[in-house]
Amino acid sequence: MEVPFNHTNGSCSRDNILKAVVFPVLYSVLFLLGGALNALAAWVFFRIPSRSYFIIYLKNIVVADVVMTFTFPFKILSDSGVASVGLRVFVCRVSSVLFYLTMYVSILFFGLISIDRCRKTLWPFRGTNAARLTRRKLLSGAIWGSLLALCIPNVVLTSRTPASPRFKCSDLKTEAGLRWHEVVNHVCQVIFWVNLVAVVVCYALITKELYVSYSRARNRGAGGAVATTPGGGKPRKRSVSGNVFLVLAVFFVCFVPFHFARVPYTMSQTRDFLFDCRLKLFFFQLKEITLWLTSLNSLLDPLIYFFLCQSFRTTLFRILRVAPGTCSWLGLASGENTASTPLGESAAAGV
Repeated sequence: MEVPFNHTNGSCSRDNILKAVVFPVLYSVLFLLGGALNALAAWVFFRIPSRSYFIIYLKNIVVADVVMTFTFPFKILSDSGVASVGLRVFVCRVSSVLFYLTMYVSILFFGLISIDRCRKTLWPFRGTNAARLTRRKLLSGAIWGSLLALCIPNVVLTSRTPASPRFKCSDLKTEAGLRWHEVVNHVCQVIFWVNLVAVVVCYALITKELYVSYSRARNRGAGGAVATTPGGGKPRKRSVSGNVFLVLAVFFVCFVPFHFARVPYTMSQTRDFLFDCRLKLFFFQLKEITLWLTSLNSLLDPLIYFFLCQSFRTTLFRILRVAPGTCSWLGLASGENTASTPLGESAAAGV
């Protein structure tokens, strides 16, 4: 819920070059690059069977990114001031709701991916089966259904007719809509913070396990002993790569800054007496900057698909008719093996 700015001071108006020029240009770049990469990713994943939790979660993130990317043109037109009143109303009622819906869908699946990677690190030989895959698909559907149920009232209750061309989205909400919007904000904060804790804990455990595994391998090498697996064979070689922390990096770059900036921004909008106009403007601009970082997620996610999912690379190379060893200089395996390993679908992609 927002409190109107004092427009008597022109320097405090939200309509400045940052909002009207800089961000439309930045979102245009995201739309062009992110749209192309996510269209390619969706095309590739359409050809990959859902044989692991990891693939299921990545497919859901692809869908979320595609939907988010389609909201960018509406925001570009609205922020740049060239949109009609009707289009700006559509942005408030539908486009913005879809944007935040896909943001929290991605956050939830990032949390699930972190849990899955942690599970694969701590229990690397635990397999999966059709029943478990079905449960993960049902979980994915439940996530989408729950967030849609949470967001639909925001669409329905944003039903007022704008009183003037200079309106904010909160001006279109009914009293019930404002109250529901506040409830949704609290729920979304819980979703973020729970997943932040899950991501941090999982990667702390992953880091610990990688260190222990590395120490054991080094000690065995120094002692000349050769360990064997329970079946009597040689253990699979595990090499540590910085790629394993790509999920963590994308999560912190894209989602953490926005949610830290959102706290003072929300306070500046709901506790009018504590903030002057300039401070409100500062927090608004900080929120918009970190919101763009959140949107950057749609451009960075394809890196996760490429570096951590061997099935994605193999299928992509096959579609593009690229030689399998083309990316060997990146330390990525490019064979047909898609067996799950701790952090990716191949030893080179994970550990």
